[in-house]
Amino acid sequence: MQVGMVIPARNEAAALGRVLAEIPRALVRDIIVVDNGSTDGTAAVARHGGARVVAEPIPGYGRACLAGLSALSPSMDVVVFLDGDHSDDPAELQALLAPIADGEADLVIGSRVYRAEPGSLTLQQRLGNRLACWLMRRCFGVRYTDLGPFRAIRREALERLHMHDRAFGWTVEMQAKAARAGLRITEVSVSYRRRIGRSKISGTLRG
Repeated sequence: MQVGMVIPARNEAAALGRVLAEIPRALVRDIIVVDNGSTDGTAAVARHGGARVVAEPIPGYGRACLAGLSALSPSMDVVVFLDGDHSDDPAELQALLAPIADGEADLVIGSRVYRAEPGSLTLQQRLGNRLACWLMRRCFGVRYTDLGPFRAIRREALERLHMHDRAFGWTVEMQAKAARAGLRITEVSVSYRRRIGRSKISGTLRG
């Protein structure tokens, strides 16, 4: 199983070095950091940490994910998405990949709801997650507990979803389309830490 990792990053220089250092390199063949219009040297930190850097100057979480995907080698048959703010724990990657490696799942979502560090998930995150998960249950009959960004998906399954969201709806779009497409979906409980720096989505009124 060839695993490629995409890390969207905008002004994450303070956190990104630690994130890259914690990734279990034996499990990941290719690591791409998408510099999403940073002004703080994020790209330099990424290169120093051994990642390939792709520039996507127009801000947008989904836009950054799409840019990273387009740069991944065709030989990568599993894609992992990980945030660059040190909130997710890369050491838990093996648990995230296990259901795919065992042939039991196409999409594995890291659910933060049970092991989140106090204060790591804002009130608007918790409420937004509950609303989105409830709506997807009503519309598609699938039970989710979270929209966690730390996730793994088979490359072939991801291509079938024809993802196009360029902004904050990337995770919701993936989970809704995965349910509609009949993918095998599972959640794995993961820890969640207080991020280093300020959230670009949940930390803003617009987000």
